[in-house]
Amino acid sequence: MDAQMMAFNPEPGDVVELEPMVRRIVAPNPSPMTFRGTNTYLIGTTSLAVIDPGPDSDIHLEAILSGVGAGQHISHIIVTHAHLDHSPLAAALSRETGAPVLAFGGPEAGRSTVMQNLSKSGMAGGGEGIDVNFFPDRHVAEGDMIEGPDWALEVLHTPGHFGNHIALAMGNMCFVGDHVMGWASSLVSPPDGDLTDFMRSCEKLRSRPWRVFHAGHGAPIESPAERLDWLMSHRKAREADILKALSAAPATAEALARQIYVETPAALLPAATRNVFAHLIDLQGKRRVSVFGKLSAESIFELR
Repeated sequence: MDAQMMAFNPEPGDVVELEPMVRRIVAPNPSPMTFRGTNTYLIGTTSLAVIDPGPDSDIHLEAILSGVGAGQHISHIIVTHAHLDHSPLAAALSRETGAPVLAFGGPEAGRSTVMQNLSKSGMAGGGEGIDVNFFPDRHVAEGDMIEGPDWALEVLHTPGHFGNHIALAMGNMCFVGDHVMGWASSLVSPPDGDLTDFMRSCEKLRSRPWRVFHAGHGAPIESPAERLDWLMSHRKAREADILKALSAAPATAEALARQIYVETPAALLPAATRNVFAHLIDLQGKRRVSVFGKLSAESIFELR
């Protein structure tokens, strides 16, 4: 993590102006998965959009409402994805303001067929946890425009970290949720996360000349192209590690994680195993590996 990211330590609840028409409030939910807390963004000058209201927190709800000044009102509530650190407060904020909640869909929307089948088999996700009660008032899709009097956000469907994940483009800046973060690589944990989709979404974002990314956690990312290149090369390096380990012998995702993540604390090995499993599913789709029997987190994989 670079010095800028380490220095990012805002006071939860403070309303910070990042640039004209963009303000940020950090929720009081710091953790190893959320860094300093979830970033909630207020967009506009009169009719405001709230991006990612955050976790179920009365304190954070009050902070958001306190950020609405004289002559302002919240007209849109937009959720980038249905994880428990991003979406639960949307319902309470909607009740308080009357603003509709917009998202790509409910917690299972946007999943690939492989991930749908894993979910049906009983596999549950890891990491931040799914907001199973989240359902938006309005569904948005790739290319849709969400507009206020002085702002417009273009919806980009960016599955990978989560199936219903969206990013929101506003000129040459982009609100990227948890798909790209400067303080860590994004978690991809099946069946919520899909590495094949994640890499495809990275390529989609990389095709545009962005000035800045505003992420779901951490400081603004001021070199978006560089960060995307790092994320993709990091994933490709991890893929190479997995293929090298499998060249010695077939193995499970957990066994591979223990071989590859040798410096990772034991408490984080389950997350590392999820990450390896995501790569193995992607490699199976590329016909680089085969699985013994039915696909599951406990399956044994071998090189093809």
